Amino acid sequence: MLTQTLAITFLLFIGIFPNPDFIETTPNTVTTIDPTSAIYEGLHNTNGVLPSKEVFTLAIQGWNKMKGNLKSKVLTVIDFSLPSTAKRMWVIDPVKGEILLNSVVSHGRNSGDLMANAFSNQPESFKSSLGFYKTAETYSGKHGYSLRLDGLEKGFNDQARNRAIVIHGADYAREEFAKSVGRLGRSLGCPALPSELSAKAIDLIKEGSLLFIFGNDDTYLSKSSLIKA
Repeated sequence: MLTQTLAITFLLFIGIFPNPDFIETTPNTVTTIDPTSAIYEGLHNTNGVLPSKEVFTLAIQGWNKMKGNLKSKVLTVIDFSLPSTAKRMWVIDPVKGEILLNSVVSHGRNSGDLMANAFSNQPESFKSSLGFYKTAETYSGKHGYSLRLDGLEKGFNDQARNRAIVIHGADYAREEFAKSVGRLGRSLGCPALPSELSAKAIDLIKEGSLLFIFGNDDTYLSKSSLIKA
C-alpha cells in the first residue's frame, strides 16, 4: 500500500491526476496463475492443433511429479481418444513452450480399428497400453531405428519392455495409408510412427524423457496416481 500511495502522490504532483476525487484505490489482492494453463496457452504450434487442454493437463501433472528423475525435459503426449487419422502425437518442450513435432501414430491391432477403445498390459494381447513411460535406449531391429520404452505404471504398462513395446517407423503408419484405407494400419501394441518421421521423433525423445499415452478408460483414469493433481 505504501508503494501505491507514493505513486499516486507523485502523479498528483506532476498533474496527471488533477482531481483527487476521481482516484480509486483497490485493496491488495493476490492473483493466482495456473502454471499448466500458462504453459498450454504459451505453446507455439505451427504444425496443427494442440492436444486438448484436459489431456495436456493430465500429462503435465505426471511430468511435474517425474521431471526430477528425467534426463530430458521433453514431454510426449499421445491421445488415443482421437481417431488414427488425426495427428494425435505431440512432442513438447514445456520449458520453452514449444511443440517440436506433431504426427499421426498407430495403436495396437486389438485396441480397435479407426478408434482405440481397448487397452491391455498383457503379453500377446496386441493392444496398446495407457499411462506414463520413460524413454530408454535406441537400437536397430526389424523395423529399423527404434526406441525402447519402460512403463512406469504398475498394472497398466509395466510389461512394456517384456512385450517389446517400442517406438518405431512403419509404412502402415503413414498418412497416405490412412487416406487409402480410411485409418492407419495397426501395430502389435507399439506406438508406430510414419517411417519418414520416426528417426527425427526418436532423436527428440530418446534416453530419459517422459511419454504419456491417454485413452478413454475409466479404470486407468480412476486409479493412476500420476495423473492426479
